[in-house]
Amino acid sequence: MPRPRKKRRPREKKQVPRNRALLPEYDRGAVPEGLATRRQLRDMGLSPGSNRGTVAIVRCKWCSYRPWLSCNHPTRGFLLRVDLAKPKRIPTLAQEWALDRAMAARQTCGECGRRFYSCLSKKLGCCLQCHDGTPADPTSYAAPTSSPAHRLAA
Repeated sequence: MPRPRKKRRPREKKQVPRNRALLPEYDRGAVPEGLATRRQLRDMGLSPGSNRGTVAIVRCKWCSYRPWLSCNHPTRGFLLRVDLAKPKRIPTLAQEWALDRAMAARQTCGECGRRFYSCLSKKLGCCLQCHDGTPADPTSYAAPTSSPAHRLAA
């Protein structure tokens, strides 16, 4: 005997009229000068800085068909002021070494000691050649060196 179907409650509509939205909204391609998204700031070599307040919203493409409603979709973009952005911080050599050691732990086979250019499977715990004998492509790993002078992969 089939189970009785549950009655679905109607979804609550979170639609807000555009004139009551808390932040100004711009359609794609109509954003004024001096505002940029986080990705655009990153491409310019900037970071949002300490004042990360969102100034405006870029509407998603679906909301362009409903200009009277505010955009509340996850694909909307948040705009930040370019004049308040700061230059990106440059990591120190010690920070780069720490990141390289962390990546080396994920990329080095525990059995044969080869360091691959991509991370190895956690499930296997070693490279495919050590696991089941599948030969590894020589261009996919760096040959192990005995000199500890240069350990950075980059």
